[in-house]
Amino acid sequence: MTSSLITFARRAALAALASIAATSAWSQAADAKFPSKPVTLVVPYAAGGGTDIVGRLMAQKLSELWGQSVVVDNRTGANGVIGSSHVAKSAPDGHTLLLVVGSHAINPVLMKSMPYDTINAFTPITNIASSPMVLVVAAKGPYKTLNDVVKAARTEELAVGYSEGQTRLTGELIRQAGDLKMTGIPYKGGAPIMVDIIGGHLPLGVTSVLTALPHVQSGALRVVGVAADQRMAIFPDAMTFKEVGLKGVESLSWYGLFGPAGMSSAVVAQINQDLKKVTADPSVVKQMQAQGAQLVLTPPAEFRKFLAGETEKWALVAQRGGIKPE
Repeated sequence: MTSSLITFARRAALAALASIAATSAWSQAADAKFPSKPVTLVVPYAAGGGTDIVGRLMAQKLSELWGQSVVVDNRTGANGVIGSSHVAKSAPDGHTLLLVVGSHAINPVLMKSMPYDTINAFTPITNIASSPMVLVVAAKGPYKTLNDVVKAARTEELAVGYSEGQTRLTGELIRQAGDLKMTGIPYKGGAPIMVDIIGGHLPLGVTSVLTALPHVQSGALRVVGVAADQRMAIFPDAMTFKEVGLKGVESLSWYGLFGPAGMSSAVVAQINQDLKKVTADPSVVKQMQAQGAQLVLTPPAEFRKFLAGETEKWALVAQRGGIKPE
């Protein structure tokens, strides 16, 4: 527990749980009408991806509620770091927001240097929704169930594709939980992993529900494992890892909303409550469920605590796997 990863995680946890925001001139304007101008929602990933889909849905509904435009700005690069850095430097008045996924809490575990402090440079607002990471195989391949995969990985080396920090560490967590013979293979995106699995060039892949879903629906892929405590209605035949004796394999792909550090508690509370209003719309619930995501909408303090736990959890996985920041 003396590695730099664990030291970082503990420091981050303490900072997060303290949740002491620095006072600023912006807090004094907490009672001003919000929003008073168009809002920019920075999604630091490519258009068309899962986060972009969720972001545009939330932007549309909030625009209708607020009577102000909410514009999605896709600022891509460095696994979300470029867009996040922009938001960290923005005015903390609530008019520039950030929507990220689980890799936001994992980046400091895997990156040697960051242009911001992941915990202290942002104001956590809410975890909008989450869905578990999944393990996929070719529908016509040799593995029909998670038991088949685990049995094979106990006797032979299996390659498992990953595309970013969370999918990488999820694969490592699976390997550790079952003491399996699995080797992570890096890809530049989830789509190429799916192509190689379908083509028979890669046996397994860890990915998000959104990435896997169209290929499962087309009959090309099969989800065999769900990194959660319960099975998913959208993939009813996919087993949890707990069902095959691999305990502690939980990896949630979550959609977290942040603002710059120093936002007033009044504005944070309003955004949180307004999101609850717009997501109560049955059409929003239906769209999220169709993507395998469950609405969460945690209070800010609870979300801050969750973030600290995520960073510490994945730092431990990286330490045990000998994975160092690059």
